Amino acid sequence: MSLNAACSSAANSSSVGTAGTKELEMIVAGELVVKLTNRDLREDALLELCKRKEIFPDLGPLIWNTAGTIAALLQEILSIYPDLSRSQTLTLARSTRVCNAVALLQCVALHPDTRMPFLRANIPLYLYPFLNNMNTSTPFEYLRLASLSLIGALVKDDDTEIIRFLLDNEIFPLCLGRMENGGGELSKEVAIYIVQKILSTDVGLDYVCVNAERLLFFIRVLGSVVGELVNERPSLKILKRIIGCYLRLSDNPMACEALRVDGLPDVLKDDTFNGCLREDPSTRKYLLELLYRVLGLPVPLQNWDMTQVRSYAR
Repeated sequence: MSLNAACSSAANSSSVGTAGTKELEMIVAGELVVKLTNRDLREDALLELCKRKEIFPDLGPLIWNTAGTIAALLQEILSIYPDLSRSQTLTLARSTRVCNAVALLQCVALHPDTRMPFLRANIPLYLYPFLNNMNTSTPFEYLRLASLSLIGALVKDDDTEIIRFLLDNEIFPLCLGRMENGGGELSKEVAIYIVQKILSTDVGLDYVCVNAERLLFFIRVLGSVVGELVNERPSLKILKRIIGCYLRLSDNPMACEALRVDGLPDVLKDDTFNGCLREDPSTRKYLLELLYRVLGLPVPLQNWDMTQVRSYAR
């Protein structure tokens, strides 16, 4: 049986849960993973593995434990570094190939058996040059989004050790930079997701509120994102996450006071986003809860509407 036929068989089998099918899947995956170490076969292997990674549940450990495979994936990433300062030389094909390598590293980052070894090897740091790059063309945006997606996968479970690793390695300011200058909307949305997930943990909130300078900088970035939403068609997903960040900040007395003094944009206190929030009652509820906390509304939240909030805010 050819490799392609075996892949097709593994993907289309009606008895995916059987031991025989799982064994076939891992045989196919093993052949493809080994091909990653061969420069001449690597591009096709990257593509095939990315297409089929959902049916290979143990692909992460297989990649991690196969000699030379991680080095091959990092080689793909490193090979594109020189092009980061020469936008004309980075083609969509090269960018896509590196994105496939990052997607396979994400399989390693997501698997419980390989997640911590992956972090302790500092592999996420190899993606930072993609996050630092300000070029907004499509090839660069793909690299940025792939890298942010891997970091987003890491923070999904609110693991304190992972959050500490990312904070110690300056992922927070990198994501703030992408929130303000993210390029595409999707990259900005994932960066805000990462920030919100970090902030949702005690260690993340403590990190932001450790001193007034860091807190005020973060509040300024949040306000900048809100201002951009006013000047364009508002993204409900982004607005919801920004309100979530403000709401979490209000759990800290110093941060709540900073928001009360002059840290909450006026457009969150008026009817600017009424049309957008009408589509999502839960986000409207979060906004009212935020205003209740920050403005110190004197009566229960459920008795207020935005007209009353505006009047009180004046």
